[in-house]
Amino acid sequence: MPSLLSFSPQGIYCEQAGVHIDPWRGVDRAIITHAHSDHARGGSRHYLAHPTTKQLMHARIGKDLDIETLWPGQAGTINGVKFSLHPAGHIPGSMQVRVEYKGEVWVATGDHKRRKDGISEPYEPVRCHTFITECTFGLPIYRWKDPASIFEDINAWWRTNAANGVCSVLSAYSLGKAQRVLCGVDPSIGPVLVHGAVANMNTVLEGCGLRLPRWEQITADTPKERFRNALVITPGSAIGTPWTNKMRPYSTAMASGWMQLRGWRRRGNLDTGFVLSDHADWPALLQAVEETGAERIIATHGYTDVFSQYLRSIGYDAVAESTEFAGEGGELEERQKTQDESHKGQGRS
Repeated sequence: MPSLLSFSPQGIYCEQAGVHIDPWRGVDRAIITHAHSDHARGGSRHYLAHPTTKQLMHARIGKDLDIETLWPGQAGTINGVKFSLHPAGHIPGSMQVRVEYKGEVWVATGDHKRRKDGISEPYEPVRCHTFITECTFGLPIYRWKDPASIFEDINAWWRTNAANGVCSVLSAYSLGKAQRVLCGVDPSIGPVLVHGAVANMNTVLEGCGLRLPRWEQITADTPKERFRNALVITPGSAIGTPWTNKMRPYSTAMASGWMQLRGWRRRGNLDTGFVLSDHADWPALLQAVEETGAERIIATHGYTDVFSQYLRSIGYDAVAESTEFAGEGGELEERQKTQDESHKGQGRS
């Protein structure tokens, strides 16, 4: 019997239904797991997504997209194939896609994490026969600390900078990570100011019902004095450009799982880094696999060869498949996409 899902030049494909999941080329019908740009792309005729992802895609890609929605657990059928969405815990609106046909069940996770973050629908294990999972951090060295302790470190860094009249500039992906930081830091230390790219995502998510602490968008009229004890949340592309001139003196940091590797911190020319990821670490990836009860595992984007090889060593039928997803490396993609905005200087961004 042919596979229920296969990997085509356009993306993950269900031939029976004529549907792609997170396609990286334009297709007729696409189901989108979440709104990060490596998973949600323009060019397709029809989309299906969570209602929050729909609003984020309209803001990021365009209002003219034809997007139908499904709530978590709600199912739809196309040519006999049953599709349903189940929380992935990655960012607001992020979903796993469950695909069922003639008793065969596959699950494609998109990106996922197990730890509750206060802004995303909590991860839900889904039983299946074949499990397609990311493994962005699929090495044993990646084991996340309690996020509360990471936020203590971020607050201590910010508090020390504020006491010395130094602005704290924190690089965080504009969708998901930025809002998680906003909800996790101590607002009594000082004002929280955000880049325009973060402000846009905040506005959309607040419109979808997410309650965020107070934040201010940085504009040309933001006075220099406002930055002295502030925390600035921005895509990394803006750091070190004319946009940050008015913030001097400032200290820079990034919130990312990649900060566990010192080389990434040096590469970004950052003063410090905080290991805060929106992806599953090694133990969480293994737990997710176990909870599905799946016999076959397909590893995508990340340390696919290492992760699939380990799964085979403990008895799973595991393979690696190449995709055009970026995982948390999407932060680097966002740096490029916002570079032009940042170089406009200190105007509204």
